[in-house]
Amino acid sequence: MAARAAYYITTPIYYVNDSPHIGHAYTTLACDALARFMRLDGRDVRFLTGTDEHGQKVEKAARDRGMDPQAFTDEVSTRFRELVRVMGFSQDDFIRTTEPRHKQAVQHLWQKLLDAGEIYLGAYAGWYSVRDEAFYAESELVAGKAPTGAPVEWVEEPSYFFRLSAWQDRLLAFYDAHPDFVLPESRFNEVRSFVKGGLNDLSVSRTTFAWGVPVPNDPAHVMYVWLDALTNYISALGYPEDADGLYARFWPCDVHVVGKDILRFHAVYWPAFLMAAGLEPPKRVFAHGWWTNEGQKISKSVGNVIDPHELIERYGLDATRYFLLREVPFGNDGDFSHAAMLRRMNSDLANDYGNLCQRVLSMIGKNCDAAIPRPGPIEPADQALLDQAAGLLGTCRRLMERQASHAALEAIWAVIAEANRYVDTQAPWALRKSDPERMATVLWVLAETIRRVAILTQPFMPDASAQILDQLAQPAELRSFQALDDKGALVAGTALPKPAGVFPRLVEDPAGA
Repeated sequence: MAARAAYYITTPIYYVNDSPHIGHAYTTLACDALARFMRLDGRDVRFLTGTDEHGQKVEKAARDRGMDPQAFTDEVSTRFRELVRVMGFSQDDFIRTTEPRHKQAVQHLWQKLLDAGEIYLGAYAGWYSVRDEAFYAESELVAGKAPTGAPVEWVEEPSYFFRLSAWQDRLLAFYDAHPDFVLPESRFNEVRSFVKGGLNDLSVSRTTFAWGVPVPNDPAHVMYVWLDALTNYISALGYPEDADGLYARFWPCDVHVVGKDILRFHAVYWPAFLMAAGLEPPKRVFAHGWWTNEGQKISKSVGNVIDPHELIERYGLDATRYFLLREVPFGNDGDFSHAAMLRRMNSDLANDYGNLCQRVLSMIGKNCDAAIPRPGPIEPADQALLDQAAGLLGTCRRLMERQASHAALEAIWAVIAEANRYVDTQAPWALRKSDPERMATVLWVLAETIRRVAILTQPFMPDASAQILDQLAQPAELRSFQALDDKGALVAGTALPKPAGVFPRLVEDPAGA
């Protein structure tokens, strides 16, 4: 048997100066759907998430709480683990930058960069934003603030520098050789423009605070939080020791999924660090957009932060997953509204998908002795629907390889819509008296279409899809994408349980809007 192709996907590691919100849930959900899809498609998947726990901002947040930084990060990291549990994410590892395995990897990478002459000791004087954990040139400031709107302060201190300026041409050459390195394309244009504008050497250590990974052989310095944080993607694979073979198996990463605000760190600094150390860069960085809430920018001060726990409690986990993955083209900004959530639940889930399953399985239960019917001759209309359902896997593969989960769902829903039209056109309830054999064929074609759709919706809505496959009496070994060929087709005579609704319809907005 051929070795399964490896697939390594990561979320950014989340900064622990606050509690998790919809943005964290969205990024991890997008990765979870991709990881589940690739597993079902037979890939050897590694899915990583975790928490970023060092830096001046964390030290300050801990101090404001009157806590030791380690105790503070232990507490907040637990909240991110709880989000993982509540959202049912399928990650293979959860990395924390305060773990010994991570510190060892960062210090090893630092030493490689130092030995290669890519790091040197100097002095830093310039603008720094504590909130962004980022340095800014005078030309980047807007009305005396960072481009993000964060306040900046003038910092002067001894510092080690990474020779980023020497990597401008090599990065541009790398981008030209890898035209899909950053998606969406518009974001890649921003990255290229930034690099073409000229790169300055990057300060990679600080002496004015202590909460970080100490610089090897110079403990007065702690490492710049981004050099520390980015290394998580390889420290979680056991770099540099790799006793379990994970680094050799999964690096370079297939895709880092990040918010658009941290694209520069991942698409400029990270590949430069890696290539300077003689390591391979990741294959892709995908930068997604931000959510607003009912048209307003999400802000703690405004009080409109969306708590994913509340969404799940109100609408259910799978409906929340579906809405977030379907509502906005992945990569674009999006707006959350309860009215839009309600529309998706009632129209897409209850009316389209849920009603299709309920109608078909109820008719089989009543008219076919609650067992998969035996199909007769397949007519052109039957074959057209079966072919459309059979073509879904190839379509979804192409789209998911480019992280277009929204488009994969649109393709699946096009088949659901076609199946609903087929029900209305074929009218199996009328065939029950006029042509029972034809009714059996129509119901088999519909049940087989539902089987294929339910297998493909598993990455996006695992629980609901499992319920539908249970109602089709499909065993666990026939739920991977391998079962989407004709060999996995429904077997006539298979007894089915009594059907039950999977997607509830909401009559009024639970938010009271």
